[in-house]
Amino acid sequence: MMIPARHMPSSMIGRSSGGAPYGSSSALSLGQPNLLDGSNQHLLPHHLLEQIPARAAESGDNNGSVGGGVGMIRGRDSMDPLGDEFESRSGSENVDGDAVDNAEQEQDPNQRPRKKRYHRHTQHQIQEMEAFFKECPHPDDKQRKELSRELGLEPLQVKFWFQNKRTQMKNQHERHENSQLRADNDKLRAENMRYKEALSSASCPNCGGPAALGEMSFDEHHLRVENARLRDEIDRISAIAAKYVGKPMVPFPVLSSPLAAAPGASAYDVFAGAASVLQAPPDDKQQGVVVELAVAAMEELLRMARLDDPLWATTVDQALALDEEEYARMFIDPRGGLGPKQYGLVSEASRDAAVVIMTPASLVEILMDVNQYAAVFSSIVSRAATLEVLSTGVAGCYDGALQVMSVEFQVPSPLVPTRESYFVRYCKRNADGAWAVVDVSLDGLQGVKCRRRPSGCLIQEAPNGYSKVTWVEHVEVDDRSVHNIYKPLVGSGLAFGARRWVGVLGRQCERLASAMASNIPTSDIGVITSSEGRKSMLKLAERMVASFCGGVTASVAHQWTTLSGSGAEDVRVMTRKSVDDPGRPPGIVLNAATSFWLPVPPKRVFDFLRDETSRSEWDILSNGGIVQEMAHIANGRDHGNCVSLLRVNSTNSNQSNMLILQESCTDASGSYVIYAPVDVVAMNVVLNGGDPDYVALLPSGFAILPDGPAGTMHAAAGATGTGGSLLTVAFQILVDSVPTAKLSLGSVATVNSLIACTVERIKTAVISNGGASPPQ
Repeated sequence: MMIPARHMPSSMIGRSSGGAPYGSSSALSLGQPNLLDGSNQHLLPHHLLEQIPARAAESGDNNGSVGGGVGMIRGRDSMDPLGDEFESRSGSENVDGDAVDNAEQEQDPNQRPRKKRYHRHTQHQIQEMEAFFKECPHPDDKQRKELSRELGLEPLQVKFWFQNKRTQMKNQHERHENSQLRADNDKLRAENMRYKEALSSASCPNCGGPAALGEMSFDEHHLRVENARLRDEIDRISAIAAKYVGKPMVPFPVLSSPLAAAPGASAYDVFAGAASVLQAPPDDKQQGVVVELAVAAMEELLRMARLDDPLWATTVDQALALDEEEYARMFIDPRGGLGPKQYGLVSEASRDAAVVIMTPASLVEILMDVNQYAAVFSSIVSRAATLEVLSTGVAGCYDGALQVMSVEFQVPSPLVPTRESYFVRYCKRNADGAWAVVDVSLDGLQGVKCRRRPSGCLIQEAPNGYSKVTWVEHVEVDDRSVHNIYKPLVGSGLAFGARRWVGVLGRQCERLASAMASNIPTSDIGVITSSEGRKSMLKLAERMVASFCGGVTASVAHQWTTLSGSGAEDVRVMTRKSVDDPGRPPGIVLNAATSFWLPVPPKRVFDFLRDETSRSEWDILSNGGIVQEMAHIANGRDHGNCVSLLRVNSTNSNQSNMLILQESCTDASGSYVIYAPVDVVAMNVVLNGGDPDYVALLPSGFAILPDGPAGTMHAAAGATGTGGSLLTVAFQILVDSVPTAKLSLGSVATVNSLIACTVERIKTAVISNGGASPPQ
């Protein structure tokens, strides 16, 4: 029997002004008005029409599973215009009975409709539709028609099957998510019960009896929670360390407080056991000692960073000096551990603070990543390596990270020996949200020239992406090899102390912010506004500075030779062979350096050397040519922090013009003017955002430091600063382009003459009449 199209549900025909919208459950009514033009020419096959149930009550069992594993559904696909009742049939069933005529129902309302006969899809049809569903869960009309022809089904049958299949998959996914949420909820409930049990078993700190939470002060409760967290942290790090070495973990005694050891023992008894640890593969006991050492050092660092008088006293130049007696009373137990400082070693302790333009998380990442650490502090760190990683931290950050490092610290002068230190670095996030990174020495107690007591920094979040950094440096060193003119600077702590670390960090943070800046003013002539060009040029200048600083110090990796009979003070030279280094020209490179005192304030020396208009007064290689700045990048608030590209216009028309890349930088601890000749073609590539790693550089330049704490007598140094400058001049010159060639005496004499002449020119230009006397 054929049914007129006007009895079709409106959701199959289209949207009309009087019908329900697509997707509405009320759209499936057989009493809808005629939506066509009144003709009876648009008819549906009765076996297809009868797949559409007249009422949701006739939809059958909604919870059953029929053919092919597709269950009966209750909802509908929200993306499909068909109503709920269309989806109430399983996609694996087919209706093959006669529909009841509406006219007959109206004539005899009591007449029961004929029972519908259902036929399942064949196994082949189900398998084909299942395979197609995996590739395309939402087939379009063309795909449904093609599939219906292949399987011998009507397009609407295919459409209903895909609707039900999508809904079934959605329900399965929701059931899985609900199961996962229930499991998480059970885990949280169990953890909450454990906390309640732990609180119920708390004991009174006075009598040792049971105590309710309400009987404890907030501070006592906070300390107990923190103590339990520290104990868990020690256990976790020790377990990680044992796994890293590949040996089973052996329990070790846990102190109830890092600074309150068992009777008769010091919290720093752990230092004695830590001596020479990890020089050989550590055993389980040594691993536990390292963990306890790190936790105890962290506790000491936090107290030294937060306490003031009487532990720290303010000096005349507004620096902080450590009261050694108060420190010994608070932290040192003479019965064991590190105890008092060793014979022949002097103590250097300093603390300083500053607000820097960087987030705490970024600062922590720099300190815990040895490559970033060495790059940011290239003027202080000549070499750095991570020897052991005992813990990488938890929760995707460095909280709880623990690693063993070897670092060589430097001052930019061949007259000051570098300091090698072997220590464990521990990072922790405190309960108040502040981060702390502490170093503590692992060196043995015999024959050590530099031993780090707990040193590091406390990092607190400040508004607008800034951080407040409080830095503590506390070391014991043998400084007998330091040249006399540098002893006031080194002995006062300015050479390796906290002020230098904080000053360099603040300047480098401004430099990084400059590299990422996008609102560059275009009014100034020569300003590089291209973001990619700025980044490439700053990266090239960073490598130039690191190369200069690493090649001018008295590192154990260098072998300096002192030249006699020179016009300057103790000119030292050394040679390097450059082979297959894309950042350095191939051949034999001769380094020459000297340091001397000037009775001129450091700022005056810095301003003179960085000014391109006065360059011809000291730069012999410019041959008296006019030096002009072609481009520059400002690197911070101080006008002296700048990367410049200079052009030397030679007075000799037969010589080609030369480009010079120069970086000048200054902070409270010192200043640098570093430069290198560069190729014109290579610089064009860099300014267009090209890779700067393949630009060959031989940096030369100047390091300018104060001659000591001005106007103050430092007990360890035995001398005072005069307000003068300590200037280091260093050159790197390619003396032969063949790496296997031998260095000639003529080349050495030429370089010696060059540096001596440069020193004399600088002295003549900057020293005014009646200069101060050098420190003795």
